[in-house]
Amino acid sequence: MFEAFVSLCLLSAVEASGAASSDGTCRVALLPGHAAVSEAACEESVRDRPPSWLTTFAPAEPFCRPRRESRLAFTEIAPGLFVHRGDVAEPDAGNAGDVSNIVFVVGTQGVAVVDAGGSRQVGEEVYLAVRQRTALPISHLILTHMHPDHVFGAEPLREAGAKIVGQQNLPGALADRAESYQASFGRLIGAQVFLGSRIVMPDRMVADMETIDLGSRTIELKAWPTAHTSSDLTVFDRQTATLIAGDLLFDEHAPALDGSLKGWRSVLDALSGIEAVRAVPGHGGPVFGWPAGAKALAHYLEVLETDTRAAVRAGVPLAEASRSIGMSEAQTWVLFDLYNPRNATTAYTELEWE
Repeated sequence: MFEAFVSLCLLSAVEASGAASSDGTCRVALLPGHAAVSEAACEESVRDRPPSWLTTFAPAEPFCRPRRESRLAFTEIAPGLFVHRGDVAEPDAGNAGDVSNIVFVVGTQGVAVVDAGGSRQVGEEVYLAVRQRTALPISHLILTHMHPDHVFGAEPLREAGAKIVGQQNLPGALADRAESYQASFGRLIGAQVFLGSRIVMPDRMVADMETIDLGSRTIELKAWPTAHTSSDLTVFDRQTATLIAGDLLFDEHAPALDGSLKGWRSVLDALSGIEAVRAVPGHGGPVFGWPAGAKALAHYLEVLETDTRAAVRAGVPLAEASRSIGMSEAQTWVLFDLYNPRNATTAYTELEWE
């Protein structure tokens, strides 16, 4: 099988002749949606239907080559359910934004991918990983929330045919933050690795609960009130009783509070009532028993609330409180010093005006 590729290069200043040229910052990108059994058929497809976004890069002719294997490792944790563990680290050029867990579920008629990684490059590798295991259509990409490490890889999967699904608040949340996410992730990952990465909006929104039939396999999508973020969505695979929770669950990686502390504790209690055998967190793991796997996160959130309330009652100023709240948890979580002060600030801001 052949796939289409193109050399993406940043544009430099337009030359006197009016032609655009590259500034030397380039990478080879995969263009899903043009796979064919012959090189000629692949080249005809990409020639007839070139992606419109290529015009924002220095001119380059797409080409076709035999499909290669994905650089991402996926483990089958239950029949037809594959998980990739992202690095427990900050995004950088070395990991290309591959710092969150990614899942795909295979039915008899289609495949659903859950989350897409933090760059187009990661999304391309997810596509290849699916293709290594099945030729079935990639029918859906489900985004569990708005954070950039979960969404920047979405476009290649859309190009492969997936409809993008998210919680009802996701479009607004992405629109509000798209510019800042583009700048911050581009800076962290580096211009070359981040080439071609951009925010794309969902095609379908979930307000409460919906199901997707993948063929002899139904997955349930559940929208939650503001918790980790304002756009949290979970996926439950009925066939294997597996909860795919996105960042409503953390393991190893320090939790990140970008919504409501009280809301997250309430949602976590509700999640604990789901009759799942196992759960996949958004970071770490990548799988643990359920509901036992939620205990560390539940304890952290309890400590965060207890310490914050004590600081508010004592009249400790926010700047000082953010350096002490939650510190008893410092040895439990990787990246604690980066995320806990932010969590303390968010919790203090929420609870001080009760």
